[in-house]
Amino acid sequence: MENEKVDVEKKRKKRKGKSGRIVIVLIVVLAALLGGFFLYKKKTSSQKRQGDQSVSTATVKRTDISSELTASSSLSPKDTYEVTSLVEGEVIEANFEEGDVVEKGQVLYRIDASSMDSDLSSAETSLQRAKESAQTAQSDYAEETARIAGNTYRSTASGYIKTLYIKEGDKVNNGTKIAELYDDSVMKITVPFLSGEAAEINVGDEAAVTLEDTGEEISGTVTIISSMEETLSGGRLVKNVTVEVSNPGGLTTDTAASVTVDGFVCSAEGTFTAKTETTLSVELSGNKSLEIEKLLLHEGSYVEKNSDLFQVTAKTAEEYLKEFKDAVESADDNLENAENKLSNTQDNVDDYTITAPISGTVITKNVKVGDKISKSSSGTTTMAVIYDLSTMTLEMSVDELDVSSVKVGQSVEITADAMEGETFTGTVTNVSLQSSYSNGVTNYPVTVTLDDTGSLLPGMNVDAKIILDSSENALVIPASALMRGNRVYVKKSPDSTENADTQRNDSSDNAGDADSERKNPGDGTQNADSADRQPDAGAEASGSSKGSGTDNSSSKSNGSGKSGSSNVPDGFEAVQVTTGIINDDYVEILSGLSEGDEVYISSDSGSSTQTNQMQMGGMGGPGGDMGGGTPGGPGGNGGPGGSNGGSGRRSQ
Repeated sequence: MENEKVDVEKKRKKRKGKSGRIVIVLIVVLAALLGGFFLYKKKTSSQKRQGDQSVSTATVKRTDISSELTASSSLSPKDTYEVTSLVEGEVIEANFEEGDVVEKGQVLYRIDASSMDSDLSSAETSLQRAKESAQTAQSDYAEETARIAGNTYRSTASGYIKTLYIKEGDKVNNGTKIAELYDDSVMKITVPFLSGEAAEINVGDEAAVTLEDTGEEISGTVTIISSMEETLSGGRLVKNVTVEVSNPGGLTTDTAASVTVDGFVCSAEGTFTAKTETTLSVELSGNKSLEIEKLLLHEGSYVEKNSDLFQVTAKTAEEYLKEFKDAVESADDNLENAENKLSNTQDNVDDYTITAPISGTVITKNVKVGDKISKSSSGTTTMAVIYDLSTMTLEMSVDELDVSSVKVGQSVEITADAMEGETFTGTVTNVSLQSSYSNGVTNYPVTVTLDDTGSLLPGMNVDAKIILDSSENALVIPASALMRGNRVYVKKSPDSTENADTQRNDSSDNAGDADSERKNPGDGTQNADSADRQPDAGAEASGSSKGSGTDNSSSKSNGSGKSGSSNVPDGFEAVQVTTGIINDDYVEILSGLSEGDEVYISSDSGSSTQTNQMQMGGMGGPGGDMGGGTPGGPGGNGGPGGSNGGSGRRSQ
């Protein structure tokens, strides 16, 4: 029984030893398979990195660059005018045809205006009467203002005040007696002459006056010769002759004298009377009265013509003159109305002659001689259409994001479908503020005037390109070479590249040692797998893990404005640049690069930059992030172990 137990135990040990050998063989086979897999993966990864290092480059060069806005439109004449009529009637003249070039002011149509003749004559007559009335009112106002100038009333005659009829506080109207005037400094005597003799005497003849009581002779002048005959005693027919003499001081109304003129002696003596002996009365116009505030004379005073007699209150003087001032204003208003009426009538007459409002070409002629023009509720008739073809314009619709870049005076390049191969030039002449809103976008109309129209015709479809900015012989790079953050990857010099390769080889050896350590059976296969997957996990978590192929030497500043980045492709270094004009193809470099530099071009360059508004993003290096995509476009793909770049923004 014990022997049997021993045999069984031996068999068990034999089977156990055989099973252990099988397990060892399986482990060896599995290790070989895993090693082959890791070797294949490493080789594939190496080949991929080598493929990634096959990059596109470009050389920094100089050329002309510009940024622009483009739009399609149609051509319009500089000015368009529809000829219409403001009046009705028969067309009696139309001396032009379609296609004729007419000048501004040239007569196009004449319409029968005979119906306006009577209106024009009436307006002219009314104006003449209004002028006369205005002159009369102005004259009366001036006369009355002079009569009571300084609120005083003035005398209308000269003489001594024999009797005064007014006092202070009296109100005087037209015709009120002021005083009796008497002036004997000049005396006059009236005597009869035979009618035949009187006929030989003339006014102004010298006369000899002989005083009856003293026989003294005084010289005088004939002033009046009566034309009425009178009969004296004895049946003699006579005419009275009046002679004025200066009073030497002794002549009175009782002094008698005879008169001799040209040898003719009067038929009877006469007596002297004072030359001035009259009643002085107030002379006013209208119904207003004046209140006497202060007398400026007294009885016995001598007054000259136009000398002050009395002072009136300011209130009554103002009220009195207001009547004449109102009359002047009313007459002036009537005159102005008459002038306006004549002017309007004349304008209406002028409307029967229609002239060209602009210089241009007659496009259509719709009315001819003999046609009758009439107004209707549907509007006026278009008699002709004139285009000013001296130049043409087009209107571009520019959205709110770009309109601030458009300025009057900017150059515009224009091409037309009908004129293939020809390019025309124009100038921005107006940027309107009258915007329109559609589909969430506000647009502004921009007017462009062509410099030379050539064979272009109104209505032709054209494409216009506004040159927003330009630079000649500018330093430029391809648009796809500009990375996010205004960085450009510039190829290193050979010496710098050799040093970087040495550093990468050292890094690779260290990585190989680390790999050998990971493959040590004592560490376990599971740990090796975990270590191999770690970079991917880290990149996915942070989006910026460092790959084994990253050239960290470029992350240090070299003192020349070139800064490093963990995303720089092998053999390149990141350079910060200052940009100028940007268009679809090129970017102007103001600083940071030199002509002849070789720059890296992103492999994801399919998305072109938008004119003057988009900027290319960067491409991530192995194990790093991809830079931002073009503004307004998608981001690029990250390198091995890195994450994808974000979407770009519209750059303002």
